[in-house]
Amino acid sequence: MTDKPRITILYCTQCNWLLRAGWMAQELLQTFSDSLGEVALIPGTGGNFEIRIDGELLWERKRDGGFPGPKELKQRVRDVIDPDRDLGHTDRGSLES
Repeated sequence: MTDKPRITILYCTQCNWLLRAGWMAQELLQTFSDSLGEVALIPGTGGNFEIRIDGELLWERKRDGGFPGPKELKQRVRDVIDPDRDLGHTDRGSLES
């Protein structure tokens, strides 16, 4: 087994959120390809959309007011697994001085 973090994305099948969950998984795997052990999609019901790292809740649709964008999700994941990592343009606003 690996000691790298495991991310799970619980999504509602009744709400047809599989594509959104898959997109978030792809974004994370692309950005953190060497830092993650696994990204798992978990089908659920009841309007659930939760993202966890090693079981700890990182994002919850109802609690956090909707769905994360890729930028915010990547920053939250980075802050947990590798706080010193620079995410390049993701960390910089579009209007730098």
